[in-house]
Amino acid sequence: MNHRYARVLTSAALTALLTSCAASRVATEPKIPEQLKVPPAQVLLLDSQASGVQIYVCRASKDDPALFAWVFTAPEAQLFNGAGKVIARHYAGPTWEANDGSKVIGEVVARDDGSDPGAIPWLLLSAKSTAGTGILSRTQFIQRLRTSGGRAPAQSCNQSRVGAKARVPYSAGYKFYAGEP
Repeated sequence: MNHRYARVLTSAALTALLTSCAASRVATEPKIPEQLKVPPAQVLLLDSQASGVQIYVCRASKDDPALFAWVFTAPEAQLFNGAGKVIARHYAGPTWEANDGSKVIGEVVARDDGSDPGAIPWLLLSAKSTAGTGILSRTQFIQRLRTSGGRAPAQSCNQSRVGAKARVPYSAGYKFYAGEP
């Protein structure tokens, strides 16, 4: 009788564990807004997680020198594979450069506010140029999804702060796509 009870408990625990794992996987796969979807013929080349900073500088407005604002200047981040190994870096351009030397420079095609109002927007970018022969050399589209943080600083930007830089931590998922070979 105790043996049967133990099997029922074990089976229930295993079911709960598997359900929780499936639910967490679903939670990490965001629903992608229509305007950020890649064309149907595109194939996923690389799916990575990035962590770094969005860099802002306090500047006077070109239209009205009496107004000041934090202006985005560049990202600075590392991209990781599923095992947590650094596989690429992301910097101004916007540019992504893989450890194998391949590189892609993107251009924003569409944006969406994403699911976190305190985070930088989700983006769809097209490849403006590529270089090298590695993983990123065939990239045609890039999606930035699952963003967290990275918004311009909340602290005021005024005349006394002109030229000040702010490095705001952020994380995001980046997916790189290419046409079928």
